[in-house]
Amino acid sequence: MVKPKQGCSNHRRSMDAGDLAPLVTEFMSHLRALGHSCLTVSGYGGSARHFACWLTRERLAVGNVDEDVVSRFARHRCRCPGIRRVKGVFEKYVRRARRFVDFLGERGIVRREPKSTSPAFDRHVIEFQERLRHHRGITELTIGRHGRMVMRLLPALGRRSQSWDAQLIRDVILAETKRASLAYVKTMTMALRGYLRFLGARGLCRAGLERAVPIIPQWRLSALPHNISTADVDGLIATCDRATPAGARDRANLLLLARLGLRAGDILALCLHDIDWQHATLTVRGKGRRETRLPLPQDAGDAVLDYLKRSRPCVARQELFLTSNAPFRALSGSTVSSVFDVR
Repeated sequence: MVKPKQGCSNHRRSMDAGDLAPLVTEFMSHLRALGHSCLTVSGYGGSARHFACWLTRERLAVGNVDEDVVSRFARHRCRCPGIRRVKGVFEKYVRRARRFVDFLGERGIVRREPKSTSPAFDRHVIEFQERLRHHRGITELTIGRHGRMVMRLLPALGRRSQSWDAQLIRDVILAETKRASLAYVKTMTMALRGYLRFLGARGLCRAGLERAVPIIPQWRLSALPHNISTADVDGLIATCDRATPAGARDRANLLLLARLGLRAGDILALCLHDIDWQHATLTVRGKGRRETRLPLPQDAGDAVLDYLKRSRPCVARQELFLTSNAPFRALSGSTVSSVFDVR
């Protein structure tokens, strides 16, 4: 008699994960906690179990698993029990197994390889970023962006900062205006001025060299309107479908942006404990880590409460607004900005 399917753990019972069986179970529990569906958890669990079974057949220790081992798994001529005979494993199957390996790496069971895509930053640039982090109170997003922009300019400037002069600084920035937008170059000049001040204070370049960075003109109202009318704002808010989780979240975002004048970064930084429901206030952390308590308008508070009651995923995270699809995590800046782009 065939037993009925139960929950998310019925995928390919004939495949034995061996000593890794408890870790496969823990991996599946981790995916459930992220909010993945039973079907998704079952698929990942089957791939993880298959990978563990293959490791046992190949007599490979889990501690020696790396990208080469995963590549061998992708190419192996499958003779594992419970799997039809195939010459190779589907790419989607391999991606699931690789995520299981990442899970093992997060727990220190598998050695995590450094990401090769991370740029190699100059030592002085790293020190500059540390100064921004500890003395300026700006966000990690801005710190990372300033570091990348300075690194982009270094090949043209040269590594010997003592030899930099005003003419070189101007020529490098003017050359960038031919390759990137004015808005991007304007932000780049902000990063370069800060870096030159940092070097000058340490005697690593000529003092006052930051004044040689040219000003990039961007005339007010030259591209987009400075603001939109109240009617347009209300119309934008009305387009949110409150019946969907994403729509309820976006409506609460828009009302907070419109009523309190918050920035996208303020929305991203909001946590559950920032709302004082008893006094109807909202704590916002601005630039320089300054905290400001703002009154929470009735319509914005109602929208946030509606999102919390009906649409916010039930996961153990402190961020107020989360993604609407698993794995549930904090929103990105592009997600908040896209609310305006798609409406």
